Amino acid sequence: MLVEGPVDIVTADGTTVRSDRFVVAICTCRRSRAYPWCDTSHRRRRPAGPGPGGRQQPQDGEEEPRP
Repeated sequence: MLVEGPVDIVTADGTTVRSDRFVVAICTCRRSRAYPWCDTSHRRRRPAGPGPGGRQQPQDGEEEPRP
């Protein structure tokens, strides 16, 4: 989710984090290592063997192919 900044976010544990950027990407999938900021971790998948149609799944750290 993109939000116009600057922005203050209060996390579940009550901590307040701030970004002074003009536009901030907020993580909504909770996979980000920089949570609450998005680091595009939602684009990565763990290899689970061949996918639908026999396609190979992306390796760790690789992005999914776009249709």
